[in-house]
Amino acid sequence: MRLSVKELLYGALLTALALLIPLAFQGWLQVVIPPFSATLASHLPSMLAMTISPWTAALVGFGSSLGFLLTLGPVVALRAAVHVLFGVAGAWVYRRDQRLWKALLVAWPIHVLGETLVVLPFGFTFRQALIVIGLGTALHHLADGAITAAVFHSLTKAGVSLALAGKGPVNHL
Repeated sequence: MRLSVKELLYGALLTALALLIPLAFQGWLQVVIPPFSATLASHLPSMLAMTISPWTAALVGFGSSLGFLLTLGPVVALRAAVHVLFGVAGAWVYRRDQRLWKALLVAWPIHVLGETLVVLPFGFTFRQALIVIGLGTALHHLADGAITAAVFHSLTKAGVSLALAGKGPVNHL
């Protein structure tokens, strides 16, 4: 499957944002309750990428993982790699249904379970992972989903369409 120029451009811009957020917000707009950490709006690029295509969502998810590898290390980077999974799943739902809220809702348990499981090989008990990482991720996903919906709505109102030609109707929440 080939990426269109528009898809690649949006993917590159959102990937740059996914890299910039952990780099720029490090120590600021971050919540750290060990072993959990969350950076406000860090899911925004991945969640917006879901409205473009599964390939774009995967590209942005990899970029997010790299940004967190550079700032918070391998465990957080592996947690961020889950953005690839939930982004692709959400993009498939969005492509079929064209409702961002449904894509975010389907992505939510994938995100929570993925981040919970990915920390287990690093010495976390399942209970610790589920309560601290899982609950924290669930709340973080919902908060960033609300931010994404607001940004998406603003882009749509401003006439910016992330939809690719021939890939469905205009953007909807």
